[in-house]
Amino acid sequence: MAAIRLGKNHLRWCRECNLPILESKECPVCGGNTLEVPLTPPGDARPAFEHDIGLIRDVLDRDYGKGTGRSVLPDGHIVILSKAPGLDRMDEVIIDGSVIATMRYDMGSGWKFVSRMQGAYRIGDGYTKGYVVCDPSAVPFVRESKNLMAPGVVDADPDIKPGDEIIIVTAEREVIATGMARMTGPEMVAADKGMAVKTRWYKQEEREAVGAKARTWDEAVEANRAVLEKRIIEATGFIRNTIEKHDLPAIVSFSGGKDSLATLLLTIDAGFKLPVLFVDTGLEFDETVQHVRDTCARHGLQLIEEKAPTDAFFGNLVYFGPPAKDYRWCCKTNKLGPTVGAITKNYPKGVLSFIGQRKYESEARNSKPRIWQNPWTPGQTGASPIQNWCAMHVWMYIFLRKEPFNVWYTRGLDRIGCFLCPASDLSEFDIVAEGSSRWGQWNEYLDNYMKDRGLPPEWKEYALWRWKNAPKSIREEVHRISGREVSELTKQTKAPEVGPLVVKVQEGYSPCVIGYSVEAAVNRPLNLEEIKPFCHALGWVVEMDPEGEFVTADYITIYREGSIICKANIKNDASAHMNETIQVIMRAEQCVGCGLCAARCEQGALYMEDGKVRIKEDECIFCKDCFGPCPSVNFAKGSEEFEQ
Repeated sequence: MAAIRLGKNHLRWCRECNLPILESKECPVCGGNTLEVPLTPPGDARPAFEHDIGLIRDVLDRDYGKGTGRSVLPDGHIVILSKAPGLDRMDEVIIDGSVIATMRYDMGSGWKFVSRMQGAYRIGDGYTKGYVVCDPSAVPFVRESKNLMAPGVVDADPDIKPGDEIIIVTAEREVIATGMARMTGPEMVAADKGMAVKTRWYKQEEREAVGAKARTWDEAVEANRAVLEKRIIEATGFIRNTIEKHDLPAIVSFSGGKDSLATLLLTIDAGFKLPVLFVDTGLEFDETVQHVRDTCARHGLQLIEEKAPTDAFFGNLVYFGPPAKDYRWCCKTNKLGPTVGAITKNYPKGVLSFIGQRKYESEARNSKPRIWQNPWTPGQTGASPIQNWCAMHVWMYIFLRKEPFNVWYTRGLDRIGCFLCPASDLSEFDIVAEGSSRWGQWNEYLDNYMKDRGLPPEWKEYALWRWKNAPKSIREEVHRISGREVSELTKQTKAPEVGPLVVKVQEGYSPCVIGYSVEAAVNRPLNLEEIKPFCHALGWVVEMDPEGEFVTADYITIYREGSIICKANIKNDASAHMNETIQVIMRAEQCVGCGLCAARCEQGALYMEDGKVRIKEDECIFCKDCFGPCPSVNFAKGSEEFEQ
């Protein structure tokens, strides 16, 4: 995943006071200079809660010996995490103004503490494990960024395995570098050739004092009060001006997360008690629903609570199967539908909705204006008072107001949404599985789906249901840890009984992604070899996946398992493309021999043979004259499940 700068890095640090300082180059407490904390983009840092600190300490104790965790993260010190790009989850760890490591979650092996030099120095105070002792003659080479070869190893922790994160030290326990083991500990000591450790961090640094002043978040908030008050004044002014300029009733859209909570509090600071709209997707954490209700009750706010139909998600799984990052049908059934329903019912003439959107969250949100017409909810004008806030602004504001927040942040999640969202990391699924009673139902569904379709255990273990077409980085990682291709692990070896095709369609703007999309599913696997030739009527460029699992034609992707995805910038385009795709599938799979489409083809690319329509691929000119009324499509409608 590439590192993308979505906004200015506002996190600085006063070394003298040992406090995080937002924006200011001068410490508001001592007047001294502050230094920018070098965060990897997007640099949207957040507080580490007790769960986060406990997790880091546990990993350190496991890998470097009991007590190492508190040596690295002593009690009473402010710890900050900043999410960095990675295959799964990766957070930079900041303490006492230094980025000391990254906490990385690896598919197949879980959490690892990937230490930088400042972290390694702290580990060096008390390690009993995870060490490799370097021969003095090899030290200069390691410090020149060379890997540590086996002849340069004097000793090593015998429990080290290839892939472990380790520190390289001298016999006098001086920390030389950090790296990843390429051999077991005994192999390093015994071998006379080969790479023992691939070095990561080796440049010697002046060690930052571990014994710096202990601080609390209350002290950090007080030190940043002036910056926060300035932000509050600007945001509340924006709220008042926006309400004045729009002749619409105003509400707050509250999801139960930190950003919408900050937005709600700002509307109160602006002097309003606006109604609060909460859309319960039916996939919310129980604690989220309760938090929303408690917050509204505490502040005396009207709560408009709209809930998705009981079977909106689990009832549609039979048609669509598990949702995926690139197949988010659930956004339409569980979020878009209820939101549109709530707006239409309560505000038929339109509404101004204050939303906790921030540009640091994603590229898509970074490109959106501060006030916008919501394309997927007619009549809703969205406005974000915190568009230019980073996560630290949000958290310090909540701390300043001493406002209770969603308990799931203290359990390890850094964002709150649907408990099984396919956009989640594996690390988040681990947290949810451990802490939420809701996970059991989803876990049982995945087990049954896997069994019914003959999928291997790795499909569930690596959460490969999260993609219809996994990105290259994931495919490579899965192959590295399992020795198997993703296409092997996602190939369904069992299939429902062959019968007439029935189609189910969901369309609309997705609240989770930008653009209009239509997702469809048929009730059984498709014969892509038969379908591909007819796809020339959909677009100039038609390609089959090398593994034979999907066919693409311009904006359309058809999967062998029966899923279909169409994306476009305009609703009518997406709907039209999907209608045409359904016709193409029916021609290939379920032609009734009426000859209508062949008769429309003046080029003669379509022709009838043995009672079925055939195509001469090279003669198709993509004119689309063949599309029109088709009896086969009517057969696919089932109980009006597909509307052409």
